[in-house]
Amino acid sequence: MESLSSNLDSALSNISLLSKFHSKPTSNLFSSLRLSSFNRRRRSKNHLCPNLVFCNKNSCPQADNHFFTAENKDLIKRVGRGVLGFAAAVSLLCDSPAFAESLTVAFPVSHNREVNSVQRTLVEAWGLIRETFVDPTFNHQDWDLKLQQTMVEMFPLRSEDAAYNKIKGMLSTLGDPFTRIISPKEYQSFRIGSDGNLQGVGLFINVEPQTGHMVVLSCIENSPAARAGIREGDELMEINGERLDGVASEAAAQKLRGHVGTTVTVKVHSVDDFGSSYIREVNIPREVIKLSPISSAIIPHKLPDGHLSKTGYVKLATFSQTAALEMENTVHEMESQGVQSYILDLRNNPGGLVKAGLDVAQIWLDGTETLVNTIDRDGNMLPIDMIDGHALTRDPLVVLVNEGSASASEILAGALHDNGRAILVGHRTFGKGKIQSVTELHDGSALFITVAKYLSPALHDIDQVGINPDVQCTTDFLNSSPKDSFGSASSSSLEKDSCILVAEHQLDVQESKGSVS
Repeated sequence: MESLSSNLDSALSNISLLSKFHSKPTSNLFSSLRLSSFNRRRRSKNHLCPNLVFCNKNSCPQADNHFFTAENKDLIKRVGRGVLGFAAAVSLLCDSPAFAESLTVAFPVSHNREVNSVQRTLVEAWGLIRETFVDPTFNHQDWDLKLQQTMVEMFPLRSEDAAYNKIKGMLSTLGDPFTRIISPKEYQSFRIGSDGNLQGVGLFINVEPQTGHMVVLSCIENSPAARAGIREGDELMEINGERLDGVASEAAAQKLRGHVGTTVTVKVHSVDDFGSSYIREVNIPREVIKLSPISSAIIPHKLPDGHLSKTGYVKLATFSQTAALEMENTVHEMESQGVQSYILDLRNNPGGLVKAGLDVAQIWLDGTETLVNTIDRDGNMLPIDMIDGHALTRDPLVVLVNEGSASASEILAGALHDNGRAILVGHRTFGKGKIQSVTELHDGSALFITVAKYLSPALHDIDQVGINPDVQCTTDFLNSSPKDSFGSASSSSLEKDSCILVAEHQLDVQESKGSVS
């Protein structure tokens, strides 16, 4: 949604909150991620202290060319008390009296209050990345030196925005588009989207990593954007006349949101059903968008032997905080109505909270199955397993996926598929095999850090590859199959969906072989 993009996955830090999971073996990754995504007091503050470049009072590096150029040595001499002032700010950050008494930070400090605050944010972000970023080489660069360079570049600036751009520039050198910082306002919007309501137009958007284009992953049904004819795969070129080249998905999402009753003008590049591209501008009204992640229906299904069966169709649009609970309630309700098989639709689900994805997996799986394998910065693999899981239903299950199924969707699809619980139908998934932690910084901004890579339970690498479904849903396949095997000739929109028809056929196949258990 405009409140969420597919790369906004909360860390596996949240796994520490799950009573049904355990990890093996213990690793630094798991312990470093035992955080709440929205906990601003995320850890003991002195964890940042060893990561800073310090000097004591008698041996500061002003005279050491390894640390500073001659120009920078003069700069430090000129700021004088400013250096000590920043040292005091960092000592508060580290909360270490011994450190405060004996060490000084050897960096120039701005006397501009706004820039000085961003300098503190810079050090905080730099330390977290140094501690947890998945690539210990930091894209083959000296990360300590990068802090020094960025601090010196930030010193002469006079605005908060310019200073933040220096942090973003530093992060961009990591070569990972998912490691980024967002403003306090953007972070609040992200939290609202995860919680379930916002005022906007109803779009899921993301920057396509290879092209840099801002693409539409999906629209919420009956949302203002959907009514305006915006579709999956459209490229957003401008919002209110501002080009989106180089703009992060969170920043673009902020531009789309606003008060109910106002409008936003979007320039859209679309491709029609005949392959012709065109550009148009649309004015979209903003409304209250309710982010209920679940929509469902019961499809009467005619079996090959002529008997009628009920198939429960459940579409999961995003992995919000309420996704697992709403999924559980939906399955309970369907079970009470005699549903005998299920279709779980993850198409165009861009992801969300990884914890929610793992919680949803528990609804369908038994035992001590491995849900996902993470790989930390040292290459250690950490399986995340269920503990004595009890599925709500063991009825046959088909999962629908496509190129818009990303991140947490791929984790869930991989868990259900590799554990033999579900057949995958559709098209190759997006291919995002990285997990981000989300940490609120001292000024209310948030830092997203790629902290791990993940593999499916069967050790399939998903990143930039995606998951291939067991069965493609194509017109040719439908035309070559007996019509009656797809159930009743309903005129509902679900019955006209070719992939759902293929899914029903796969359920018939499972029924003939015996239910999955």
